[in-house]
Amino acid sequence: MGSREDDGSFLEDALLLDEGSSLYAGDGSVDIKGNHVLKSNTGNWKACFFILGTFFFERSAFYGISTNLANYFIEKLHEGNVSAARNVTTWKGTCYLTPLIGAILADTYWGRYWTIAGFASVYLVGICALTLSASLPALKPAECTDSICPSATTAQYAVFFFGLYMIALGTGGIKPCIWPFGADQFDDTDSRERVKKGSYFSWFYFSQNIGSIIASTLLVWIQDNVGWGIGFGIPAIFIGISIASLFLGTPLYRFQKAGGSPLSRICQVLVASFYKRKLDVPKDSIILFETRDKSSAIRGSRKLEHSNELRCLDKAALVSDTETESGDFSNPWRLCTVTQVEELKILIRMIPIWATGIVFSAVYAQMSTLFVEQGKMMDRTLGSFIIPSASLSFFNVISVVILVPVYDRVIVPIAKKYTGQERGFSQLQRMGIGLFISVLCMSAAAILEIKRLQLACELGLVDVEVAVPLSILWQIPQYFLLGSAEVFTFIGQHEFFYEQAPDAMRSLCSALSLLTNSLGNYLSSLILTIVTHITTEGGKAGWIPDNLNEGHLDYFFWLLAGLSLVNMLVYIVFARKYKEKKTS
Repeated sequence: MGSREDDGSFLEDALLLDEGSSLYAGDGSVDIKGNHVLKSNTGNWKACFFILGTFFFERSAFYGISTNLANYFIEKLHEGNVSAARNVTTWKGTCYLTPLIGAILADTYWGRYWTIAGFASVYLVGICALTLSASLPALKPAECTDSICPSATTAQYAVFFFGLYMIALGTGGIKPCIWPFGADQFDDTDSRERVKKGSYFSWFYFSQNIGSIIASTLLVWIQDNVGWGIGFGIPAIFIGISIASLFLGTPLYRFQKAGGSPLSRICQVLVASFYKRKLDVPKDSIILFETRDKSSAIRGSRKLEHSNELRCLDKAALVSDTETESGDFSNPWRLCTVTQVEELKILIRMIPIWATGIVFSAVYAQMSTLFVEQGKMMDRTLGSFIIPSASLSFFNVISVVILVPVYDRVIVPIAKKYTGQERGFSQLQRMGIGLFISVLCMSAAAILEIKRLQLACELGLVDVEVAVPLSILWQIPQYFLLGSAEVFTFIGQHEFFYEQAPDAMRSLCSALSLLTNSLGNYLSSLILTIVTHITTEGGKAGWIPDNLNEGHLDYFFWLLAGLSLVNMLVYIVFARKYKEKKTS
């Protein structure tokens, strides 16, 4: 006969498992000490305030470094346009590659909170090293004298790139964890909190772009007019504030337990299905192996319903005669649950959708590279004020800041009437619209460059590396279109890879989403390299020479517009075939 304490514990567990409970979170959330959490005291927007603060200051710091980085390579490290663009896109690509490290650590061992905290410290070390490289005379490259620009020493390059790539490593633990950690503050089993989660993704991206406004205006101006040491030092302070914000909200957070290595579970399914490759897949999925408990055998995960795709993988969940006779069902390398098999199926179904984000990211990479270089060759005066070319990204951010609330408050209610979707558009529809807008963005950039080159030709400026008297403000449409594409594609991606991911693989899937940014930057670098090699054969200036007046940057923009169009058509084919996950 149980004691009162036992009865109370049983009641608490029952309330936790009851999806309709208004007391406890029904998605397995715990507090910092591992105890079940009360909804009224934790999570929701009150916890997200600190998470958004953490993200806001981290993004302000990141964009404070990245927005004007191409100009630092050109003006301070004395590199050419192509070399500067290649260095920036390669570094940015690395920044979106390292999240795979952070995601695996978060899902397997540390959880999202401690992964963010640990990697933020690495981030701080990197940004301090970068600040020193731009501040101390011994670490700064010498200034140009009479058009002679000495190269940076090996030691100067070493310190600069050490800081730069420590930042890349640090952001790798923050990027894949911060927005899933915020989404974790809303209970999946509570219909009211699910609606709030839908808005959370938009406002999360909104806070990121507010941080970007500071970087593309104030910080860029400080770097160009006051000094790079201070211009890098302010982002270092921002990272310190970001870490403080994370820790201050700790008592309010809901935590999801790490579910173990997602890579191990994937490999177990592959090994088990190969081991049983000669067995026949049953027509009735009910005989496939699954735990009888309400919760999944995978810690921190709900059960997933069986799907009829990729049936060959179902063999991993087929109980063999040998296992039946021995009664041993405990070896995951020989027998997996249906939920574990479905995890791998979900990842495979996501791959085509994921891959189409790469070309979009290559388009996005132009904002901080060739858009900036195009702007430098235009009239940047506004009265007595000289507009830094990198500051035009301000209009990209402004378009996001304007369109996020417009999308949430205006577009979604109107779209609901026609689509019947709870959020106006499905995640896949939202991403598709963004891909279409990206084609328009690159077309606008190409048309502007055609006009700029025509003017350079008319004024006899083709062989002279000077700005053409065409206002840089004509770049605003392409920045605005790129921001509009972001609101649809990037926010849709964040929501898609969180909602469709298996519960215990959300950090990993977030990292895969960010990996498209990395591969997009690498793709941009690869295309730049190939185009430069082909177009400079025979001593020609090429499409993208140091003097853009004698090049054809418009051809490069048209090339990206064409790739974006093909990419969108491929996306439509796979999006129409995609089947969403179903939890049991």
